[in-house]
Amino acid sequence: MLAGILTNGNAQTITPKMAFEKQVHDFGKIKEEAGKVAYKFKFVNTGGKDLLIDTVRATCGCTAPNWTRKPIPPGGTGFVEATFNPAGRPSAFSKYLYISSNSNPASSKLTIKGEVLARPRTIEDDYRYSMGSLRLKANHLAFGNVSNTSKKDYRLEVVNNSDKEITLGFDRIPKHLSINFEPAVLKPHEKGFVVANYDARMKNDWGMLIDRVNVVVNGVSDRNFRLVISANVVEDFTAMSEEELANAPSAKVDNPEVNFGKLQQNEKFEHAFVLTNTGNSQLYIRKIKASCGCTAVQPEKKEIAPGESVNIKTIFNSAGKRGNQNKNVTIITNDPKRSNIILRIKGEVITG
Repeated sequence: MLAGILTNGNAQTITPKMAFEKQVHDFGKIKEEAGKVAYKFKFVNTGGKDLLIDTVRATCGCTAPNWTRKPIPPGGTGFVEATFNPAGRPSAFSKYLYISSNSNPASSKLTIKGEVLARPRTIEDDYRYSMGSLRLKANHLAFGNVSNTSKKDYRLEVVNNSDKEITLGFDRIPKHLSINFEPAVLKPHEKGFVVANYDARMKNDWGMLIDRVNVVVNGVSDRNFRLVISANVVEDFTAMSEEELANAPSAKVDNPEVNFGKLQQNEKFEHAFVLTNTGNSQLYIRKIKASCGCTAVQPEKKEIAPGESVNIKTIFNSAGKRGNQNKNVTIITNDPKRSNIILRIKGEVITG
């Protein structure tokens, strides 16, 4: 084919010209587990001057290009190679290589396509987390929103990835959490569940909360054998009538964002946000939480009468900080329309 391109004298031009055997290659069906595949697109310089490829750009990181780097004289041959990595990409694909050169035309496009056949899934694929012989689909039980007056259940699938029976349990379980394995003894390669129940009534706290429990495998509690438990405890306003909603408290902050500009490292910035109850009944501050320990928060009081205002004093400590800073303070109240208020403190900490 290349020889045929060369002998076609009418195709030759004074400028460099890139003539490919083909510009589309179909790999067909390829197996994901077989690894990378490559194809070389071959071309002839049918022009009258040396041809030089400047760049070859692939449309995704899964396609790595390579090409002839040296100048190609008239009648000379070169290549552009595309290497495709199918790992994690089961499905049909079409990828493109864009070539920039001194050819006429100066740009051209190559296409590779095919279909990646998914490799068979393994225990490690489906149960990504390992605690000794026990494998789990996750190491985090995320309960999401939990009403402060309710309980919520969660189930997590696990498997015994060994040829021996294992006995499972938990240690350091907080009082608001009920958690166990079902069954507590897993036979070789048997599947089971972590069954958990979060009782927000017993937690007596608000907002995003994190607990950690130790997993015990055959009587051993390794420091890496831990499950993270998270829940966002929110107030239940669903039972409020229209009249109750109309007479509810309403939390409003004068200015929820303050910029301290430039602050020398180790200096402190203090600011008082003003929180006003513009509603018709008592406003209760359930909780105030800063996004980092560098910001201290202290309200004047936590019960605010209708029409009353209080200062929310914040202190940002720049010790150990540098560059742009963005810190949040979350105020949780019994305002049914806006129970969470985010305050922001930002600026730049400079050194020297």
